[in-house]
Amino acid sequence: MSATHTLRNPKLAQSGHHKMDWVTAHMPILGRIRDRYQEDQPLRGQRVAISLHLEAKTAVLAEVLHRGGADVAITSSNPLTAQDDVAAALAERGVTVHAFRGASDPEFDLLHQKVLDIEPTLIIDDGGELTERLHGSRQNLAAGIIGGAEETTTGVTRLKALSRAGLLKYPMVLVNDADMKHLFDNRYGTGQSTWDGIIRSTNLVVAGKTVVVAGYGWCGRGVADRARGLGARVIVTEINPVRANEALMDGHAVMTMDQAAPLGDYFVTVTGNYGVVREEHFRVMKNGAILANAGHFDVEVDVKALKRMAKGTRPGRTPDVMGYEMADGRVLWLLAEGRLVNLAAGDGHPAEIMDLTFALQALSLEDLLNNRRAPGVYPVNPAVDAWVAQIRLEALGVRIDQLTPEQETYLSQG
Repeated sequence: MSATHTLRNPKLAQSGHHKMDWVTAHMPILGRIRDRYQEDQPLRGQRVAISLHLEAKTAVLAEVLHRGGADVAITSSNPLTAQDDVAAALAERGVTVHAFRGASDPEFDLLHQKVLDIEPTLIIDDGGELTERLHGSRQNLAAGIIGGAEETTTGVTRLKALSRAGLLKYPMVLVNDADMKHLFDNRYGTGQSTWDGIIRSTNLVVAGKTVVVAGYGWCGRGVADRARGLGARVIVTEINPVRANEALMDGHAVMTMDQAAPLGDYFVTVTGNYGVVREEHFRVMKNGAILANAGHFDVEVDVKALKRMAKGTRPGRTPDVMGYEMADGRVLWLLAEGRLVNLAAGDGHPAEIMDLTFALQALSLEDLLNNRRAPGVYPVNPAVDAWVAQIRLEALGVRIDQLTPEQETYLSQG
């Protein structure tokens, strides 16, 4: 630990550099932005505070912003999603880092406070961790915020509530709602990375098993689709009748969690809500059922109730797997302490997916600087969304049709 950084072990940096170099090679859109930022320095004089899951792809984003002229300070938005080797490598590349895996609740808050000590002019947030403090213990800094970007569905929900109440103190761009984010990051990224984390932790087959997916938003769709692709029978639980109908027409069974609890081999929560899998469900689950959460906060599976009900615990295959022994002899297996399984027990979304999301993050900060806004919530600039989509196609060598002048005239006539 140095005066500048808060790290677990700076000597791990070499491993982190290898990870960053690997993902950089698979993030061509951020590469295009990096080249322009190094030349134009559009963020010169800005101070950027970041709270994101601190792994290799996130580190590449932070480095791009730094090369664009900004002073950047970063921490992890979840105590179990900081990768200590990546944090050490990023610190060597000029970014101020306050993050280490396994932070306690007081330590987690202190790391965020240290990031805010740079007195940011711009923020990138995940789940509203920075915004919560900028409207609470550090609200004295809010007046200096030009604006920021929010990464997740959970954070967007919090921001919209603040904005409706007239309490949001600066403008925030809802990156999560952009087409090039939720259609790809939430669906394909969460779908693949959630099962990466589950399979890496358990080394068990999915084919032939019953998977219960709680929530059928874009993330839930991705988790359910990948489960079916792995050969599972999928049950979806929902509170929204429209989404329930979508799940049915996509070929999944739909029922309540009460009905699904005795049937599932795997349970994956992706709702953003509290207490989705509870004590009454634990009481009827199969021996050996596996519980995983892919929502932002560790509140979807009622871990406190699970611990209260257990007569003892049993270590699993890896430190990310813990068995809770019920009084009747059943064992329920909880992955990653009920935290984000794709990051706490894996490496998060694939690099090509995060290339899209993080390009939107960087360009949205630049757009805020060029187009100052009043406090409130704003969509990603459609031109930014379209540019990211086009550059992705170019990187893949894919060409698409263009409207002819006659077609443009025809469409303009309505």
